[in-house]
Amino acid sequence: MARKRTPTRREFIRDAGLGLGGVTLGYGLLRVNGCSSIEDFDTIIENAMAFDGMGNPPIDADIGINEGRIAEIGNLSSRGASTRLSAKGYAVAPGFIDIHSHTDYELLIDPKAESKIRQGVTTEVLGQDGGSVAPLTERAREQLNERYMADHGIPIDWLDFAGFYKRLRENGTAVNWLTMVGQGTLRAHVVGYDDRPATDDEIKEMQRLALECIGQGVWGISSGLEYTPGSYASTEEIVKVCSVFKDKAAIYSTHMRNEDDEVEEALQEAITIARSAGIGFQVAHLKAQGKRNWHRAPKILKMLEDARESGMQVAADRYPYEAYSTGLSSLFPLWSREGGTKKFLERLEDDEQFRKIRVDVQEKIDRLGEWDAVMISSLRLEKNKWMLGKRMTEIARQLNQDVFECTRRLVLEEENRVGMCGFGMSEENTRLIIKHPLVAIDSDGGARATEGPLSEGHPHPRNFGTFPRVLGKYARDEKLFPLEEAVRKMTSLPASILGLKDRGMLRKGAFADLVIFDPDKVADQATFENPKQYPVGIPYVMVNGEFVIFQGEHTGKLSGRVLLKA
Repeated sequence: MARKRTPTRREFIRDAGLGLGGVTLGYGLLRVNGCSSIEDFDTIIENAMAFDGMGNPPIDADIGINEGRIAEIGNLSSRGASTRLSAKGYAVAPGFIDIHSHTDYELLIDPKAESKIRQGVTTEVLGQDGGSVAPLTERAREQLNERYMADHGIPIDWLDFAGFYKRLRENGTAVNWLTMVGQGTLRAHVVGYDDRPATDDEIKEMQRLALECIGQGVWGISSGLEYTPGSYASTEEIVKVCSVFKDKAAIYSTHMRNEDDEVEEALQEAITIARSAGIGFQVAHLKAQGKRNWHRAPKILKMLEDARESGMQVAADRYPYEAYSTGLSSLFPLWSREGGTKKFLERLEDDEQFRKIRVDVQEKIDRLGEWDAVMISSLRLEKNKWMLGKRMTEIARQLNQDVFECTRRLVLEEENRVGMCGFGMSEENTRLIIKHPLVAIDSDGGARATEGPLSEGHPHPRNFGTFPRVLGKYARDEKLFPLEEAVRKMTSLPASILGLKDRGMLRKGAFADLVIFDPDKVADQATFENPKQYPVGIPYVMVNGEFVIFQGEHTGKLSGRVLLKA
């Protein structure tokens, strides 16, 4: 059915701000009406197909909003509001919570969070994979400051979370922001990047730092046990550090020690850590990577179910794609990365050591499948940017080089700042995992943009398309699960995993983080070939009662908040 012209962002802001004295602007999808002389609400969204986020079918209802919260749900046709919006034929859902995100420093570069807010993401959960923005040693702060000042002109002037929160509040943000503390960050702070056991005194210092972070409002602790230096910690050490989160209603979020040949053993370690520490756990981007491991997916899901039935708080998250994204250095063995980037690059320069490294890299590629499964996603040097979006086999062919030598030279030239996408999962397993009731949807990506400093590189399409892909491809088109279940996986499920109150649900008293989308048209546009494309069918997103996306345009509103664990 043809729709009348919808108001532009400028018209909406102008008319809504003037108080239209009863004049109706009939624009179809969302119309802005004047209000009665008595205003019961700041905004009424009327005739909504309202999804509560709990997995229940939608109801037809009006939603009244006051002072950033949902004040009433029901028939509000006789009630007054400063702004009255008609959403007839459109779905209204709680704002999506990206439970595993990497929008850490990006909000200081561009607070608009374009690629996330346009997907309907209103809350980002950071500090994942064992790495967080704090706590920092003075030396780590100086190194980060040098990098970010050179690349973006942004100073790194904090050492703890309180300092970062202050910067983020001053800067403003379009989305809500909350964080874990990284186990790898704690270990780097106390032990450094050496592959050795932590001493008793060092473990006590990590525990002290973790307690300090808890006091500053972090929501739990994350690990990235395929990355340095967190990977150098034993199971026992991680248990001791995690144990300070017991009775804090916090979770242990883990990128497990292995996601391919030893994924079952790695999952058992995660279960052991959480059970021994007395906290709940969440498996990050759950997968059985590499074709020879695809058959393991049902087993690891069963292990999660069994842990849940034993009384543990258990969950997982996953993005709806067959490829992961990480640093190219992840292909290299942990021993070669010990001591940090400088020592890693020195080992790559040494021909004798590289011959040993090459053997381990080949084993990694064998598990992944082939070199053609590796696509370059980010680079620093202009001379190498022709490689973006290309597979390593194609790059080596064009350079007429051995693919191992080509990879080695690339890491050295770029000083280990190379991103990759690895095509290691199957579509069948992707569907199996995201359908599971314990699995929430995550992007495992950061806020990007189609222009400006956050538009660089050839990123994984999940940065632009994760949430609309689930709504459109998997729920609507393939009917993998009902739309209300898709919404639950993005809203109340991640909220319940975190213990996040008053968000992720459409109910009276909850914060007015809302997504208005067209259930017939919502879809991702980003592809691996052309990733920097915003989705369609999500024209309106509200954060804390203010429209950040209106008629598909960013309003410039920075109404997001830093959320602290009580």
